[in-house]
Amino acid sequence: MTERTPVTDWVNDFDHTDPRWTDDPFPIWNEMRSAGPVVHTERFLGCYMPTTFAAVKEISYDTDHFSSRRVIVRNSRPEPVQSAPPITSDPPEHKPAKRLLLPPFTPDAVAALEPRVRAICNELIDQFIENGSCDAAADYSKHIPVKTICVMLGIPESDSDQFIQWIHEILELGINDDAVMMKAIQEMSVYFLGHIAKRKQHPTDDLISTLMNARDASGQPLSDVHVLGSLRLLLIAGIDTTWSAIGATLWHLATHPDDRARLVAEPELMPTAIEEFLRAYSPVTMAREVMKETTISGCPVKPGNMVLLSFPSANRDPSVFPDADQVRIDRKENPHVAFGLGIHRCVGSNLARMEMTVAIEEWLKRIPEFRLDPSQKVRWSEGTVRGPRKLPLLFGRAN
Repeated sequence: MTERTPVTDWVNDFDHTDPRWTDDPFPIWNEMRSAGPVVHTERFLGCYMPTTFAAVKEISYDTDHFSSRRVIVRNSRPEPVQSAPPITSDPPEHKPAKRLLLPPFTPDAVAALEPRVRAICNELIDQFIENGSCDAAADYSKHIPVKTICVMLGIPESDSDQFIQWIHEILELGINDDAVMMKAIQEMSVYFLGHIAKRKQHPTDDLISTLMNARDASGQPLSDVHVLGSLRLLLIAGIDTTWSAIGATLWHLATHPDDRARLVAEPELMPTAIEEFLRAYSPVTMAREVMKETTISGCPVKPGNMVLLSFPSANRDPSVFPDADQVRIDRKENPHVAFGLGIHRCVGSNLARMEMTVAIEEWLKRIPEFRLDPSQKVRWSEGTVRGPRKLPLLFGRAN
């Protein structure tokens, strides 16, 4: 495991796993942005970070110079690269791989899941509402996407703690520890290979069987390796990102009583509020690998380096978003990129929006007054996906 030294110069030596970045990245991004559209660190074997909306957009659409074969900035680059199509695919393989995943995430398909998601939210609230308090991350937000993706994949909800552990090991601990990451990937692969084998004997109507029955561009069935990679992607991307977005929204409402009261009084604001929470607390930072020498916003970048593609930072760029560091739940013009840009824009955006909306609506119906528990500390995740992992709340008004 790599030992980390504290950052003393965010512009020339940034580290997105530093505890200060984890706890409060927004002033750090402002400092980096003021230095220019691109900054660089020698950490992580060399890594650039675009600091502006324009630079992030430029990279997102440039698949000639920037590859998605690696989507996490880590302290090593082990071979072979673990495939998780379509997110780790480049053209021309990307388009057919993504097309296979579109049907389960259409607006109609997502709408069909909404009643079950509302039931999940209320089942969770039932378990703690009488206590007058809860850890909203551990008791609520993390379970909603886990249970939803279990329904979609046809896998047992009772395995959810194992899924969450794998995600923690891959997206957080694995940034600095190859052994932990590889162990989690191997365990996840064995788990899904078991489900694939069962469905070969007894087909089902869930998303695993849908992928197994799909055909590639040449009309051939997908390989088990392709199906396995897509299942790893769906499990990781379908849980951690939405869990983080729901948790960050509850954190904001717990610390901004005026916004909370307004949403309760004006529920018609929910759609614009959800978009603003997505902008202000975007959970996902992706990565690209520089394959050929080029420039970003006029700044030269060299092959062999990674690029930390921070959609959250882009969404705080004041040249695009007036009062970028202020959360305005009635913000009308909001071209945020919380779901990415270009060919890799998130296939699950409809599902994420629905889960966020339902989670906050059902919470506010039953717990309209809540606040942070001052006797405990909020803990945020580090690395690729940012969201509260411990969110202690008290219900009702403060005395």
